[in-house]
Amino acid sequence: MRIAIVHFHLRTGGVTRVIQHACAALATAGHQVAVLSGEPPQRAGALLAARIEVIPALGYEEQREPMGPRALQRAMEQAAQRALGGAPDLWHVHNHCLGKHLALPDALLGLAEAGQALLLQPHDFAEDGRPALYRRMLETLGAQDGAALAARLYPLAPQIHYATLNARDDRFLAAAGVPDAQRHRLPNAVSFAAEAAPEAGSETSARRGRAITRLDHRRWLYPTRAIRRKNLGELLFWAALAGPEERFATTQAPHNPLEQPRYARWVALAQELALPVDFELGARGDDFAALLASSHALISTSVGEGFGLAFLEPWLIGRPLAGRDLPEITADFSAEGIDLGGLYQRLPVPLAWLDASALRQRMDTALAATARAYGRVRDGDDLARAWAAAVDDQARIDVGRLDEVAQAEVLRHLRADPTARSALDATTPPLAADADRIAYNRAVVEREYLLDGYRRRLEVIYRALLAAPSAPVRDRADGQALITRFQAPERLYLLRT
Repeated sequence: MRIAIVHFHLRTGGVTRVIQHACAALATAGHQVAVLSGEPPQRAGALLAARIEVIPALGYEEQREPMGPRALQRAMEQAAQRALGGAPDLWHVHNHCLGKHLALPDALLGLAEAGQALLLQPHDFAEDGRPALYRRMLETLGAQDGAALAARLYPLAPQIHYATLNARDDRFLAAAGVPDAQRHRLPNAVSFAAEAAPEAGSETSARRGRAITRLDHRRWLYPTRAIRRKNLGELLFWAALAGPEERFATTQAPHNPLEQPRYARWVALAQELALPVDFELGARGDDFAALLASSHALISTSVGEGFGLAFLEPWLIGRPLAGRDLPEITADFSAEGIDLGGLYQRLPVPLAWLDASALRQRMDTALAATARAYGRVRDGDDLARAWAAAVDDQARIDVGRLDEVAQAEVLRHLRADPTARSALDATTPPLAADADRIAYNRAVVEREYLLDGYRRRLEVIYRALLAAPSAPVRDRADGQALITRFQAPERLYLLRT
């Protein structure tokens, strides 16, 4: 097959890693792959299994070279033909509907109208906690008409298929009217690879010359870029309860300038309260594999993920995983047999520790703001439904549902009142760390999620797409149905607004 993969950039990160995996997997089967990007790779030599074509007009909206949809379509077709020696058999496009590029949806419509096969893979949805991006598209592409916007973002025709990372997104697209034959599950591949981070002190580690740091404490490591939805306040919650032998750590600061002030406030609060937290360990130039191997356990407190690599990767390096479960995401992994029984779904603290009235008002304000952004008419019980999802029958609220203001209130209360911990269900992250569980989960991940399995899934999807007939684009998915599901009040997490 001749395959054209399209994305806005090739910067280090999640989607780029997915593209790297696809290129490597497809190359092993003899397929020709071209990657069309708005920018060259950040790292020289990346994506060696594909020909890279840089189209400056394909970059993020704020940075790209100006170009309308028809011209962009022609530029993409020409670049693909140069790279592949002919027209691609299919186009595999990442995150077309996120609102990061305002000309791409119409350029893709042009390709579909010409009968070309498209696999559209949203990793994230603007309808899911991205109100500013959705509003920008509504005001430009949709002319304030949600149905008109959906016709551009979610066109339906036999030659247009959709791939989702998880069963939740697949269900939501089904509810929006995307036919079964045009929807596919495509979980990401995992290649954190076992060889990347051998066991601390192992012979393999010694042979590779990696210095595994011997620590005088137990390190709970959160390998993440500390953006808002990663829920840094909850990590600091555990640090506030830590014993003298424990420390918590993150690996990367956020790149986004909008995220940096929030992050700086968390760093300052951790210093003020003398919390045992080390920030940005991954930015110090140390061997990242050695950093992972030095950890007592990996931890995740994220309140929102698209795929959830953090729930799969630890087992490949022989480390247990602690932290917050995300059942919408992890249900897929549990169905494959992965045992995530050590994770918690709620982390309750007494409402009496914070200004509940002010918090409830901020929740109402957030619900109103997102309803306006998405053109959604609020129901009279929205706030009651959101509050009931956050608060249990013992007048306790889940820390993950709080915003930064309320989380800081909780932290200050914990540090000011030595008896506060007696009101908590747990004072250290629950951890199921037995060797049998680690080995079992590792075997499942290796069987289901490594590159060879990813290649098989891709080829099945591509063949189904190529076997589909072509027809005019005359229909669309129901964008309002997506908004209704993604913006259900029960799903409100203030860190995602």
